[in-house]
Amino acid sequence: MSAGGYVGRFAPSPTGRLHMGSLLSAVASFCDARHHGGRWLVRMEDLDPPREVAGAADDILRTLEAFGLHWDGEVLYQSDRDEAYIEALEKLVRMGRAYGCACTRKELEGHSVYPGNCSRGIVGGRPARSVRFRIGGGAWSWIDAVQGQQRFDSGDIGDYVVRRADGLWAYQLAVVVDDLDQGITHVVRGADLLDSTPKQMALREVLSSGSQTMCWAHAPMLVNAGGQKLSKQTFAAPVRPSKAPELILRALEMLGQSMPTEESRTDWVANGDVAAVLDRAVAQWNLDAVSASAIHWQGEGHP
Repeated sequence: MSAGGYVGRFAPSPTGRLHMGSLLSAVASFCDARHHGGRWLVRMEDLDPPREVAGAADDILRTLEAFGLHWDGEVLYQSDRDEAYIEALEKLVRMGRAYGCACTRKELEGHSVYPGNCSRGIVGGRPARSVRFRIGGGAWSWIDAVQGQQRFDSGDIGDYVVRRADGLWAYQLAVVVDDLDQGITHVVRGADLLDSTPKQMALREVLSSGSQTMCWAHAPMLVNAGGQKLSKQTFAAPVRPSKAPELILRALEMLGQSMPTEESRTDWVANGDVAAVLDRAVAQWNLDAVSASAIHWQGEGHP
């Protein structure tokens, strides 16, 4: 694929302010796209109003700008995409690849993979609560640019929800529809989403008739002292724009990138020169240097 055909994206959820784990993924995605002369899009995954924090979407965008991570085009908001998701779901139903499911969470306790209770029709005249994608048979394998060879069988995944019981769109459907519509060619994101990749690959094959391919790279997760993923749920502190050059340099170091001289680092941090940090990072970017292993993070300045 030519450099001009590269389209990457960063897709945060507005459930809180941007933290270091999200910044690490954003920096990796941005640098990979810019290094290849590609476009870098921002998509706001605002599909879950009960979990969203008022003002978080705008705060995330302002933070990205403060860190010099400027995107191309307009920000896409998933909350505006209802018609596209309806069209995709209707297509799946027509193809026999989606069906109604009446199962409750209590009924599915103890099952890591959906057991297929409603895959041949709902028994007993119960109303459908959610809609599931019929994954079918087969396996999905790919070489992840960071995590290496991956393989998942359909039996490891099972039929999964594409429209939730509360009527909200499920992440897996929305992300695939948006990636296809935006022409995304490369996804660089956190390793916590590695297990979502075969689900998205399976759905892409159906919705795109297998005509579009994707390159995947799952950067290492940041974890706290207890080994938990750095996230809003584990009370990860938001990144501070006043520390932008320092934190971007820390992210690049954790991503295994070659570092500038100490003199340059000191100068850029002292002068708040985000542009200089990113210009060098993009020019020197090496995805092959990114480690697959999780990284412990104890706060600003402490890997």
